[in-house]
Amino acid sequence: MKPIIYIDGKEGAAGLSLYKRLGGRTDIELLLIDGAKRKDRDERKKLINAADLVFLCLPDAAAREALALLENPAVRVIDASTAHRTAAGWVYGFPELSENQRAAIRQARLVSNPGCHASGAIALLAPLVSEGILPADYPLAITSLTGYSGGGRGTIADYENPDRPAEYAAPRLYGLTMAHKHLPEITAMAGLAMPPAFTPVICGYYSGMEIIIPLHRRLVKGGKREIRGILEKHYAGSFFIHLADAPAGGYSPSNAYTGTNDMELCVAGSEDMVLLTARFDNLGKGAAGAAVQNMNLMLGFPENSGLGPL
Repeated sequence: MKPIIYIDGKEGAAGLSLYKRLGGRTDIELLLIDGAKRKDRDERKKLINAADLVFLCLPDAAAREALALLENPAVRVIDASTAHRTAAGWVYGFPELSENQRAAIRQARLVSNPGCHASGAIALLAPLVSEGILPADYPLAITSLTGYSGGGRGTIADYENPDRPAEYAAPRLYGLTMAHKHLPEITAMAGLAMPPAFTPVICGYYSGMEIIIPLHRRLVKGGKREIRGILEKHYAGSFFIHLADAPAGGYSPSNAYTGTNDMELCVAGSEDMVLLTARFDNLGKGAAGAAVQNMNLMLGFPENSGLGPL
């Protein structure tokens, strides 16, 4: 029998992207809720408990409420919200963290899908901290450029409004409190002793993301060659994460991997400063693509099934 899948919250940006990736697959059966009943608690409860695996593409509070509807102990869950990313009993859904992490995802009942900003930061930092080349207490500063789809339906509507204010054409800094919701998972999963200073910037294109992390060479135990070597070794054989040279021409467009589940890591800079970057799609490896990758592992499909370019 084909595994039965239900997406609770299909109407948001992540949910729609997930449905786009799953809708054409013939190796699963998708349960679809009647549009008129998508907020009907009893109807959602029925579908949640009828599935083999449920995706929660909901705000944090709604994701917690959805879990309260779950009564069937055989149902497995992938939560795309921030609600459970560092919670006890949940497995963090970043398979490339280690082979042990990949194995844990395969066996898990409850998997928390990583945040988009967090995915790139963890991909760059976790191997370096683990290998001792980057001190866990390094005073990190991270900048993230992202397409506007990461803001959800309201933000998408604002950006795609033909009468939008002129300011929407420019990159806009946000998260001015320096307390972004992805910081706890970045700190925990990268093995950091303290949260980084994190600056997100929303840009006027639909999807795509670039994580930017500069390092002072004198504060780390290796230069560009050593850092690249560690990252290449860690991601050798990865389906989706690969190392690349700095783009020709001296420019690094942050929407280069839109529509894919790929993530490109780059080590650039000079003898005195090392520049780490990760480029990927905030709706791909940063959200729906990662969720499909986790589903594949949990259900015994090849890890890259259904994850070609859209």
